[in-house]
Amino acid sequence: MVSPKLSKRPKICYRPIRPSDLDILEHIHGKLFPIRYESAFFQDVVNGHDIVSWGAVDRSRPDGQSDEVIGFVTARVVLARESEVVDLVGYDSSKSDQTLVYILTLGVAEAYRNLGIASSLIREVIKYASSIPTCRAVYLHVISYNNPAIFLYKKMSFRCVRRLQGFYLINGQHYDSYLFLYYVNGGRSPCSPLEILAVIISCMRSGLKSVAARLYKKGDKKIPRWAKCKESHSLVSTSHNKRNLAVESTAYECV
Repeated sequence: MVSPKLSKRPKICYRPIRPSDLDILEHIHGKLFPIRYESAFFQDVVNGHDIVSWGAVDRSRPDGQSDEVIGFVTARVVLARESEVVDLVGYDSSKSDQTLVYILTLGVAEAYRNLGIASSLIREVIKYASSIPTCRAVYLHVISYNNPAIFLYKKMSFRCVRRLQGFYLINGQHYDSYLFLYYVNGGRSPCSPLEILAVIISCMRSGLKSVAARLYKKGDKKIPRWAKCKESHSLVSTSHNKRNLAVESTAYECV
C-alpha cells in the first residue's frame, strides 16, 4: 500500500488501469471519498467496461511497489443528447452522435498531493476527449465544500456552469454540487441573452446601412443629366466612395 510520506522526489508515470489494480483502487477510493462505490463499479473500471481510466505510479519506489497506483481518474463517454448538460454544449440535433466525456472519480493518495499529479490525470482525459471527433466537452461534479478541487478545475480552465441543490446525500445529509465543463472540438455554450441582443443589433445596423446606401445610389441616379454637365468642376466625384458598403461581419464567441 501507499507509504505515508515521501523521502525524495518521486518519478511519476501514467498508464491505463489494469485488473491487477483492483485492490489498491478500492482501497484508495475508500480512503478518499465519503461515498461508497459498489464492487461492480471497480470491476468495470479495471476491465474497461464502458469506462476509461488512467493510473499514476511512482517508478522510484522499491521493487514490488513501483507499479502500484497512487493516483487515478475514471471517466465514461456519454451521448450528449442523454446528458444533463445537453443545453450547455451547443447540441446540434442533426448530429445525434455527439458525445461528452464525464469524469466519474479523480483522486491522489495523500502522500503524493501537490505534485501536479491530479492536473496530469485531468489532461489525460482532455487529450482523450479531444481525440474523439464527436466529443464536445468534458464535464464533472464537485461537492460544494471541496475547495481544493474547485480551485484545481478553475485553474485548468474548466467553467463552473451550474450549482445543483442537494445533489449529494451523504450520511443522511444533502450537499450541493458544482457542475464544471471544459469544451473541446469546437463545443461551446449557447449564446447568452446579451450576446444574442448584440448580434441582433449588429444585423440591424448592417441592414440600415445597406438600405441607406441603396437609397443614396437611387437618389443619385435621378439627378438631371444637364445639372451634372453644368457643374464642370464638381467637388463630388462619381467614384468618390469606393468603400464596400457591406458591413464587416463581427465574430461573436458565445461562452
